[in-house]
Amino acid sequence: MIKGGKSSALGIIFPNIYDKLVPELTTERLMASVQFGGRYRMIDFILSSMTNSGINNIAILVRENYFSLLDHLGSGREWDLARKNGGLNIFPPFAQRTMGMYAGRIEALASIVAFLKNQTEKYVVLSDTHLAINFDFKKLIKAHEASGADVTMVYNEDEIPQKAKEANDASRGRYYSLNVDESGKITKININPKDDGVVNLSCNIYVMARDFLIEKITEASLAGGVSFERDIFIPQINTLNIQGYKYDGYVGRIFGMKSYFDENMKLLDDSNLDALFSGNPIYTKIRDDNPTRYKGDAKAENVLVADGCIIEGTIENSILFRGVKVEKGAVVKNCILMQDTVVKAGADVEYVITDKKVTVTEDKSLKGTDSFPVFVAKRQTV
Repeated sequence: MIKGGKSSALGIIFPNIYDKLVPELTTERLMASVQFGGRYRMIDFILSSMTNSGINNIAILVRENYFSLLDHLGSGREWDLARKNGGLNIFPPFAQRTMGMYAGRIEALASIVAFLKNQTEKYVVLSDTHLAINFDFKKLIKAHEASGADVTMVYNEDEIPQKAKEANDASRGRYYSLNVDESGKITKININPKDDGVVNLSCNIYVMARDFLIEKITEASLAGGVSFERDIFIPQINTLNIQGYKYDGYVGRIFGMKSYFDENMKLLDDSNLDALFSGNPIYTKIRDDNPTRYKGDAKAENVLVADGCIIEGTIENSILFRGVKVEKGAVVKNCILMQDTVVKAGADVEYVITDKKVTVTEDKSLKGTDSFPVFVAKRQTV
């Protein structure tokens, strides 16, 4: 089955760009592999959006910590990307004695120019993976064609997260606000602005012609360019036709651990859950678990619980990923418990984020706050 019909666009995904925003979660994985919403990974949203829009030739440019992503994606079968032609193309970096993060999208794209030249699609859509979004790329491409733009940048009206404004180190990840005139043309791109209130906040989703991308990447790479926005778009803002595409749908934006906690917890509100998931389906890796079981005196109120869980205690206002166990007498409130976490009998946890395979021992009390949830690293016992 082909999802969404054939598209004239090639998809390119950057899974590492915003890793440093959530260093607690990306020591052994990249942003694209971070778990979200009970059973998904962050890449599932952009990848599913592309395939639902008929984009079935997708390149993923990984740099480091990508083994969990390879395990999650496999052959791409869940997204209908296990194909002889096109499909899922994962580009690991060339073997190097010392391998750091890509300095920017220009360096990443310069490494696959030969691949880009060999493709046949007219357009290229590019995206990062720090957004939980259910996006229609067909509408974006249609708007791009209608405007005659060189580049179309997607944005939504949103406030700049406080965590982003407080970060002075640009290496943690740049963000951009856009000045858009009445015709939809972008007249200014602001790098890491500190503005209060609602702004036109870039979603880091772009569409442009493939030949145009190759030309600009080649020029910028030879000139030592690093940042797509800073070194290509901003210097040519008056000579290129860069259009804005306003997105009014649901956007969950990850800019740090606090926003990760908040964006997950927002899904306990049915209106947010419906806004994100009621459109096209979001696909993810299949794990053949049994249905969740509630045993004995188990109590659950306002929770999002994935399959494979066993609940014998009390859970409230929490998100439980696959395979979580909450034993008898344990209390879990306002928590995000990732895959295969075990909360032993009598334990009391509140405002806690656990990574995978964490064990909270018997009668342990572990409590954070709404403004500072406690994080427990992968495979730890507390």
